[in-house]
Amino acid sequence: MSTPLEQQTDEREALQSIYEGDTNFKEINLTTYQYKYGEEDNYKSFLVELQWGDNYPDEAPTINMNTFYNRNLLPAVKEEIQTALTNEASQWLGCGMTYTLFECLKDNLEQLTAGQPESAPAIAAVDDGVAAIKISDTDADAKRKEPKKEQLTKAQKRRQWERTDHKGERARGWDWVDIVKHLSQTGSKEDAAAALTDSSAAAAQVLHPLNT
Repeated sequence: MSTPLEQQTDEREALQSIYEGDTNFKEINLTTYQYKYGEEDNYKSFLVELQWGDNYPDEAPTINMNTFYNRNLLPAVKEEIQTALTNEASQWLGCGMTYTLFECLKDNLEQLTAGQPESAPAIAAVDDGVAAIKISDTDADAKRKEPKKEQLTKAQKRRQWERTDHKGERARGWDWVDIVKHLSQTGSKEDAAAALTDSSAAAAQVLHPLNT
């Protein structure tokens, strides 16, 4: 009975003879082989890599679907292909099976890649308007929200100035005229007259601060 190593040698020679001139087949090293399915510009194209272990073919080869070539292959499609190879390999333990595994995929290629799109999914264009987001200027907004100060006329400014002691403080009795007016409307005539007398006296003191 042949040893696994002897069987591998015989199978290697058979593979080299069968796939001679087939550019889809590639021998990576003495125990690793690849086969490509479909054209490179086809989005459904993929590559299968089989690696023999020390006990191959008494044990199934390692199936690798994660090569760079398969970067566009959907995970579900990868899994389906790997499952199909695993199930097929389980039926050929003890026999050289690399050729059989490569060929079984050819017979079921359309079914195995049914879930793979024909081309790369289109990427929706980003609306240019999204990039034109207006960033609010907090300081500018605050300035716009500030209430406008009332603009006084020159005459109003002068009257306001005359009511102060020219230092920004209002002189004593500046609002007595308003008080007298209020009393004349709400109080008795005697109260209004008394208030008027008091305001006149106070005004005289403000106008003549040197008199004692």
